[in-house]
Amino acid sequence: MTQAIGEAAGKVWNALSGNGGATVAELARKTRLSRNVVERALGWLAREDKLVFDRARNVETVRLK
Repeated sequence: MTQAIGEAAGKVWNALSGNGGATVAELARKTRLSRNVVERALGWLAREDKLVFDRARNVETVRLK
C-alpha cells in the first residue's frame, strides 16, 4: 500500500508541475487515479512539505511550493 501511494504521489507531483494548481477532482481526472488515492497522495506530499493549499470562493486548490 505504501508503495502504491508513493507512486501516486509521483503522478500527482507530475500533474502539478506542469500546472499552477488544481482541485482534487482535476487531479483525479489528469492522473486517472481515484479521488481517494489522490487524497492519500496529497497527504504524502503535504507531509513532505511540498504543497500549498489555497481556498478561494469555497474552492480548494493545491499547488507545488
